[in-house]
Amino acid sequence: MARSPQSLSSRISQQLDAEVRAEVREFARALAEQASEGGALAVLFYGSNLRTGSLDGVLDFYVLHPGETTARIWPRISYHERDAGGITLRAKVATMGIETFAKAASGELTDTTIWARFVQPSALAWVRSDAARAQVTEAIAAAAITAARLAAALGPQNGTADDYWRALFRATYKAEFRVEKPGRENDILSVNEAHFEGLLPLAFEAAGVQFSRSGDRLTPSLAASERSRILSWWQRRQRLGKPLNFARLAKASTTFEGAARYAAWKIERHTGLAIEVTPFRERYPLLAAPGVLWALRKHRKRRE
Repeated sequence: MARSPQSLSSRISQQLDAEVRAEVREFARALAEQASEGGALAVLFYGSNLRTGSLDGVLDFYVLHPGETTARIWPRISYHERDAGGITLRAKVATMGIETFAKAASGELTDTTIWARFVQPSALAWVRSDAARAQVTEAIAAAAITAARLAAALGPQNGTADDYWRALFRATYKAEFRVEKPGRENDILSVNEAHFEGLLPLAFEAAGVQFSRSGDRLTPSLAASERSRILSWWQRRQRLGKPLNFARLAKASTTFEGAARYAAWKIERHTGLAIEVTPFRERYPLLAAPGVLWALRKHRKRRE
């Protein structure tokens, strides 16, 4: 007997309760307290640090505030640092409205990043209320439903759940303005095996995708008209994926709050060169870039 669509929401709710280190929760709480635009509803934590529990590198957060995002290009990106008992924590923070986030997750917008990102693991590091938790849970469940529908249309006629996830991630990576090494989709599935175990059948059920199961193999049954509709939906987003991602990168290059501090940390981490973040460099990171690059060039020559 098939389980009800509510089973997916229950699964997502449990996953959002994933264990998060106290330092990360405190960082999330601080980000929520700093939030403008009506304050924060929730702070999602995701990325490799969620899986490993490490505090090294850059932590990834999504801060969701009430209402819609008014900017045409979103999310807003910022860089933050926080002392945690003598350890400097660093975070890249994306900020957007919960209503826009939910629409993107459900596939209503041309965006391909939200539902493809949040069908992967994330955790609620901070949430304002039970009502806010329900909103976020519904949006993340919608991301799984959107991803499952496309996976059914792009995947093989019959295969394992991983076969369908691979088809999905290969397609979304090609549609984005970034370079991923071949086999990146296999890495995602292998390191997040527990997260994806049993997720696709629940998402199929919630999406209304009929399927049969034999052992670990699934056979989704899409009518020709439904498959055509899904593929048409995807082709439009595929065409717009790279231009939209390029526009976001271009905007981030001029509006990335804390970009100078983030770049200085990255340079020192990878080259050993300490870059002083002066007020000028903080305010005008692009204008300051030639001087920083010149200093980096001299540093490399000295090391050679």
